[in-house]
Amino acid sequence: MKYLDEFRNGDIARRIVEDIHRLTTRPWAIMEVCGGQTHAIIRNGLDQILPQRLELMHGPGCPVCVTPLDVIDQALVIASLPGVTFCSFGDMLRVPGSDRDLLQVRSEGGDVRVVYSPLDAVALARALPDRQVVFFGIGFETTAPANAMAVHVARHERLDNFSMLVSQVLVPPAIDAIMTAPGNRVQAFLAAGHVCSVMGLHQYPVLAERHHVPIVATGFEPLDVLEGIRCAVRQLESGEARVENAYARVVSMAGNLPAQRMLADVFAITDRTWRGIGTIAASGWRLADAYQAFDAARRFGVQDIRTQESPLCRSGEVLRGALKPTQCPAFGRACTPRTPLGATMVSGEGACAAYFHYGRLRDDAPAHGDPVVLS
Repeated sequence: MKYLDEFRNGDIARRIVEDIHRLTTRPWAIMEVCGGQTHAIIRNGLDQILPQRLELMHGPGCPVCVTPLDVIDQALVIASLPGVTFCSFGDMLRVPGSDRDLLQVRSEGGDVRVVYSPLDAVALARALPDRQVVFFGIGFETTAPANAMAVHVARHERLDNFSMLVSQVLVPPAIDAIMTAPGNRVQAFLAAGHVCSVMGLHQYPVLAERHHVPIVATGFEPLDVLEGIRCAVRQLESGEARVENAYARVVSMAGNLPAQRMLADVFAITDRTWRGIGTIAASGWRLADAYQAFDAARRFGVQDIRTQESPLCRSGEVLRGALKPTQCPAFGRACTPRTPLGATMVSGEGACAAYFHYGRLRDDAPAHGDPVVLS
C-alpha cells in the first residue's frame, strides 16, 4: 500500500492546505463532479480545513444517484418477470423505485443477481440459454466501455437471450446544464479523473471558454483532491478559466482511444433524464441502431413507464449543488441508510450517504478555519 500512502501524506497535505489559505483572497464556490471525490472530502474532513470563504459544492457525479426513477421502475418490472435473470452491480439493489427495490423483488422470488462485470452477465446468458439475462447498464463514461463490450460480445456470439437496460449519462453536458441553470453559483469544477481517463480532456476546453470556468481533472485520494482545489483556486484568483490536468498519472488529453472506438460503435448520443434534475439534451447514450435488438426496455415493452419522484426527497437539489444533505428536512430522520427516500442516501458515492456515514448529521458542522495539522 506504499503507493497509496504517498497520496495520503499528512505533511504534504498540510503544506497544500497552507498554500490554499495563502492563495484564497475572495469567496469562491468549487464543485467536485464525482461522488467518489465527495466521499474523499467528507471522510477526510478536507472541507473543514480549507479557508472559510472557500465553499465546496457536491455535484451530480454519482451514477446510481442520477439514474431516473422511470428506469428504476422499468428494472423492477423486468426483474419480476418469469424466465428473467436480472443482473446488476450491488449498489443498485437498494435504490428505491416507486414502491420497492430490487432486493424486495429478489425476496419475492425474482432471479436478481449481483455481478462484478457486465461480461459476467454475458457468461450467464451462455450458461442459461433458456432464460432471458438482462444487465442493468448504468453510469458515466467510466462504466460505458465495459457495458459496450458486453453488448458487442453478445451480438458477435448471437446470444439472443442477452439484453441491457441502458441508462448511460455523460459529464460534459451536465456541466453545461449546471452553468446555465438559474441561480447557479459554481465558479470552478473538479472533473472526475476516471471519466477523463476514458474520454480524455478534449471535450472540456469549449466549456471552460464558454462559461469562463476553470475545470481541473483530479483523482480521489486526499492529496489528489487538495491539489485539484489548489489548481482551481490559483486560476480563480488570477482570472483564468482553462482546463488543467492535476491527475497526469492517469489522465491524458486524448484518453483511451480503443475504448472510445468501442463506445462509438455500440452507442449513440441521446437526450437523458437525470433523477431529480430533469432532461438534459444530448447527455447520454442509447444503443446504436445496429444493436437495438439488445435493448431490454424495447424487448420487454417497458420504455413508456413514467413515474413521479417523492416530494419528501430533495436529492435533485443535492445533485445540483443547491443544497447540502443536512439542509434537507428528511435527512437523518425520515431518510436514513435503512429507510432511504432517494438514491443519494443509498449509493456508495451518494452525498447524503457520505454525510450520514461520516457523522455530518447537522447543518452546524464545524466551520472552516485556519490550517490544521493532518495526521
